[in-house]
Amino acid sequence: MKVLLINGSPHPKGCTWRALLEVEKTLHMEEIETEWLHIGLDAIRGCMGCGMCRKNKLGKCIFGEDAVNVAIAKMESCDGLIVGSPVHYASAAGGITSFLDRMFYSSGGFPYKPGAAVASCRRGGSIAALDQLNKYFTISNMPLVPSAYWNIVFGNTPQEVEQDKEGMMVMRTLGRNMAWMLKSFEAGRQTGLTTPLPEKKVRTNFIRKLESDQKDFAPYFTSYNKVDKRFQEED
Repeated sequence: MKVLLINGSPHPKGCTWRALLEVEKTLHMEEIETEWLHIGLDAIRGCMGCGMCRKNKLGKCIFGEDAVNVAIAKMESCDGLIVGSPVHYASAAGGITSFLDRMFYSSGGFPYKPGAAVASCRRGGSIAALDQLNKYFTISNMPLVPSAYWNIVFGNTPQEVEQDKEGMMVMRTLGRNMAWMLKSFEAGRQTGLTTPLPEKKVRTNFIRKLESDQKDFAPYFTSYNKVDKRFQEED
């Protein structure tokens, strides 16, 4: 069994890396393999909503100039995913946000593969960033791996992160819980237990076309919903 660790920090050996490293050490102790992917310093395109990945059933992003599709391919052989990010303005870093938007939308996510996020900050904003990252998993039928506290570490350097003794404990607990979930899922598969059958998705749009006798107080709502049908999913 193997877990993909994505370092969403611009720094390859910074605080986010140190937190993920502690998780990796524990996973190795539990005989779980790991693979790393650092998103790097190159520009990462944000999702432009063209819909071509879904329209053509590509299973990957139509734009391949960065590592998004590399991560999607790696997840084919990985059983779990852990994403780490520094905190920028009380949210995940811009690079990893663009990366995950395209990774999850174009692939459709990675159902029933356990996922977890780690946030690293100097002082504040970590809870908001962690909440943002967790939403990628919970919207994609991915079991969320828990720990003994929120998956955050504090520090401005890797050495300062090591002084966050509780944060290090949380990372080790996260690693053990990920290993336990992977082994439990595998034990279930060995007995013939299968994943739940998916239900056909139902979409509800809350903004309706206004009646002709009603005054339109927000015309931008109706203009926003004018979409190019060529790029939309078929029913």
